[in-house]
Amino acid sequence: MDDRPFLIASLSFSALLTLLTVLAVLGTLAATRLAPDVILMGALAFLMISGILTPGEALAGFSNPGVMTIATLYVVAAGLKETGAIQWIAHRLLGQPSRLRQAQLRVLLPASGLSAFMNNTTVVAMFIPAIQEWATRLKLPPSKLLLPLSYAAILGGTCTLIGTSTNLVVDGLLQSERGVQLAMFELAWVGVPLVIVGGGFLYLLADRLLPDRQGALEQLESAREYSVEVVVEDKGPLAGKSIADAGLRNLAHGYLADIERHGRLLTAVPPDTELIAGDILVFIGAPECARELRRIHGLRPANGDVQKLDIAHHRRCLVEAVIGPDFAGLGQTVRESRFRSRYQAVILSISRYGRRLPGKVGTHRLQVGDTLLLETAQDFVDQYRYRKDFLLVSGLNDSTPPDFRKAPLAIGILGAMVAASASGLLSILEAALLAGGAMLITRCVPASKARRYVDLSVLIVIAASFALGAAMTKTGAAAQIAQWLLLIDGLAPWAALALVYLLTVVFTELITNNAAAVLMFPIAMAVSEQLGVAFMPFAVAIMFAASASFMTPLGYQTNLMVLGPGGYRFSDYLRLGAPLSLVVGITAVGLIPFVWAF
Repeated sequence: MDDRPFLIASLSFSALLTLLTVLAVLGTLAATRLAPDVILMGALAFLMISGILTPGEALAGFSNPGVMTIATLYVVAAGLKETGAIQWIAHRLLGQPSRLRQAQLRVLLPASGLSAFMNNTTVVAMFIPAIQEWATRLKLPPSKLLLPLSYAAILGGTCTLIGTSTNLVVDGLLQSERGVQLAMFELAWVGVPLVIVGGGFLYLLADRLLPDRQGALEQLESAREYSVEVVVEDKGPLAGKSIADAGLRNLAHGYLADIERHGRLLTAVPPDTELIAGDILVFIGAPECARELRRIHGLRPANGDVQKLDIAHHRRCLVEAVIGPDFAGLGQTVRESRFRSRYQAVILSISRYGRRLPGKVGTHRLQVGDTLLLETAQDFVDQYRYRKDFLLVSGLNDSTPPDFRKAPLAIGILGAMVAASASGLLSILEAALLAGGAMLITRCVPASKARRYVDLSVLIVIAASFALGAAMTKTGAAAQIAQWLLLIDGLAPWAALALVYLLTVVFTELITNNAAAVLMFPIAMAVSEQLGVAFMPFAVAIMFAASASFMTPLGYQTNLMVLGPGGYRFSDYLRLGAPLSLVVGITAVGLIPFVWAF
């Protein structure tokens, strides 16, 4: 006899309404393009207005320690990025491999190691340009390396409590509902074996399972083309290196055209040419090429006017501006127009009809429609966006050069945060608050920039998801779902754990990983209570399952980041991600009960 119709009929009205709300949220997240924070806040408002939750219960997620820890860690990550600390580390760890196997190891090991302590998205963003350069130099398709990079970062994030926001979310739920707090490295008992097993799988099989496909890099012929000149700094890390070893041979958005050395022009320079201090390197490419060069330690702009800008180096950014009909210097040369003093900006290059203008920038006469590549202050876009001087003003994302001098300081702050938390001296939240404050006080990141790094939409999604979880617990909906899961007579705790893990994986592939964790938490707690076993194995299983998003590009942000650069299709994620998800799932479900007993 099927008991399900009876079970559904026995649900209270509030429980049924909660389940319908959850199903509506899941369906809308999976089937529409509405922003997740809008959907979750709508659900929160409905639960509060319908009387299922009180205002205090509905908004409790916004004061949860896990959510506040994630918000604070955004500031810590901002300090690491603004100082170039991650790039500084990556440059020393990645090196210049000569074969695919070497390249794979140099991706998997550093990416998983760094992601245990740093934001996964930031780590992957820093690695992508380096891997693209390898792929071009080694004649390898980037598709062989970029998806393993994302998967390695995901696996590495499971090793520590701060490695991924999902861990902090579940830890926050455990604190608020069960009075249990996990230690910094407690998850490493399962996380490290997962990195070894998953990393070994990727090392052995990624080459066979992934296609030979080129990335969707912008073609220079059809891009707005500029020439950008930079100087090799005295006593910098690039002086004495060859062009290839310095990583300058194959940038993602440009190429090295010439070198000006002691007044002589060297053209068609071979990759083994040794750089010397004072060399002026001439690059040609899309506007993003200038952004790439800004982030290479040991290069500075060659344009003399750039040095005269009364703007701190780490407060500058790159901007594209199209000259309008009311521009005051039409028909004048750049020098005659007094552009730098008038706009507090320096023209690095000029593009006309999509083609760069060769020669010295200062001698060109400016015309309507000319596109200028500028180095200027960060508020230039806001200041001139609606002025008639320019038809269009557009800032290049992430073009501010890092303040490399403070990279060791930022790494030291991160290390102190990890040490204080791991030793039990401070809680994760307390250590993160002190680290975030230290990043601001030492000016590793200005407060104005730190605000922009805090992703409010992610925090709203997580905090609003807590309302759904609270409603499922309060109305008995979670307990009812647990009964449905346990309809199989004599279900062993290990099998129930595998069932909870599997359901969490399905949810995290369809919706965000954090929302999946919050929705599954009350169900997992109800399952453990009905079985009469400990709740910790189920809570930890949710942590690992919610992070195990390998089968679609939508479940995890790093998967989406490599989609274009790797030239991937949805089927590529399934081909490599499905067996990896199976291997990781079997390993996790097999190990968790040995560490956290039933």
